[in-house]
Amino acid sequence: MPEHVTRRVVLQAASVATAATTAGLVGAAPATGAPATTFQHGVASGDPLPDGILLWTRVTPTPDAAPGSGAGPEVTVRWQVASDPAFAAVVAAGSVETGPARDHTVKVDVRGLGPATPYWYRFGLGDVWSATGRTATASAPDTELASLRAGIVSCADWEAGYFGSYRLLAARGDLDLVIHLGDYIYEYGTGGFPGSDGVVRQHQPANETLTLADYRIRHGLYKTDPDLQALHAAVPWVVTWDDHEIANDAWSGGAENHDPATEGDYATRRANAHKAYFEWMPVRTGDNNTIYRRLRFGRLAELSMLDLRTYRSQQASGTAVDDPARTITGDAQMEWLKQGLTSSTARWKLVGNSVMISRLDVGALPAWLLGPLAQLIGVPQNGFALNADQWDGYNADRDELVAHLRAHNTRDVVFLTGDIHTSWANELVTRTTVGDPAAAEFVVPSVTSDNLNDFIGLPAGIVSPVAAGLIRGTNPHVKWTELDNHGYGVLHVTAARARMDWYHLRDRTSPTTTARWVAGWSVVPGSSRLRKESAP
Repeated sequence: MPEHVTRRVVLQAASVATAATTAGLVGAAPATGAPATTFQHGVASGDPLPDGILLWTRVTPTPDAAPGSGAGPEVTVRWQVASDPAFAAVVAAGSVETGPARDHTVKVDVRGLGPATPYWYRFGLGDVWSATGRTATASAPDTELASLRAGIVSCADWEAGYFGSYRLLAARGDLDLVIHLGDYIYEYGTGGFPGSDGVVRQHQPANETLTLADYRIRHGLYKTDPDLQALHAAVPWVVTWDDHEIANDAWSGGAENHDPATEGDYATRRANAHKAYFEWMPVRTGDNNTIYRRLRFGRLAELSMLDLRTYRSQQASGTAVDDPARTITGDAQMEWLKQGLTSSTARWKLVGNSVMISRLDVGALPAWLLGPLAQLIGVPQNGFALNADQWDGYNADRDELVAHLRAHNTRDVVFLTGDIHTSWANELVTRTTVGDPAAAEFVVPSVTSDNLNDFIGLPAGIVSPVAAGLIRGTNPHVKWTELDNHGYGVLHVTAARARMDWYHLRDRTSPTTTARWVAGWSVVPGSSRLRKESAP
């Protein structure tokens, strides 16, 4: 069954809502503190629809009701949605009961709103109101939308630095939404995956996350970050998970960073991680708690968000990466993705993709140039893969998807990717389509997590340019890559082009860091070949 979103009242007339707010709600426990303590984890919205939006907060009704504590009373939290920031015109209101069973989190799926409309929202407990959030609904599917602009982020390790990318995106004021491609939290114990500058700020709990309480505490910690709170309050988010929301290199039956002998049953750990994620994130779920889903933005764009962890086969190496029995998507999700892309009537088909789909060959020659010799020496069809956790480790799924796109002449597909902490502009090809890319791919760097220069312990700009040149020489479909810096992307979609701009932070360890524009690449309708752009 879908993850339950409690809602007592969905829509009321503005006059009724205002009256209810003035009178208060029977059963609501009086808040004992100011907004900073009662609503200390901020507010958020997500998954915008033409007639609705998902709203989120977390309430701390008493000092002992900390995340993961299991303590604190059941309370009734009220919510309001207004067409103005002063809440003079409340268009929807209601109340939600929450308590320790859902870690005092609140999720409200508000419907009956107008399309392409900005709204302001807030939550109340007793006489205390939360901070005000701003959100917006999506355009109706048949609307000729002029443009869509989204911040694109992934891989935010608390211990490696500050979330300057979130602060700088929130300050722009021109975003329609944020797309987070996974690794919103990291599961390691403190010092388990520090940045190259050491532990900038310490994880809580200090141990690696295993239990439901652990994951709740970790989510709660991240949502105390002021930059994260600012971006959540500024625009709606569309999110998916990658591996670190559970454990490193997770697959359907386990993870690299999970030892059953010392850490117990993996299925239990995953259930704990998923429950905390559903509680703490503004995400809608489908049947059986699926999170792969599709959002439409007028006739301009349709966004398919993937789940590439829950259904995948275990990572493999060598020729096993070519095994057609292995999958990264699972059969049901693959069919959903193929049919959704080929049947879409939107100009741009965007895919939220947590791990890189483009080939990354590191051998001097890929297997298809070696001919029959490849079978003898055991080279996979797409050459020796650098990272079998990506689609490179699941060649059959990638070939199936690309073949489907080509068979149906489906164009204008753009993959938006995170995971590998670095910046890439790629054309999606397979061993048989080298000269005719099927899609474009834009990969954003990490918000804070280590990348090439961090891992090798050298300053930025020394090894990366050489490595990038070697990568492009072996992989001509990689049009640009930068392997050292942290930051974010800004995607701007119009009828004429889909363009990504990359911004890199000057210092991830500084809470006041600035960023610089470093590159822009675009693709035009009818072609998946990338074009280099000048600064915006």
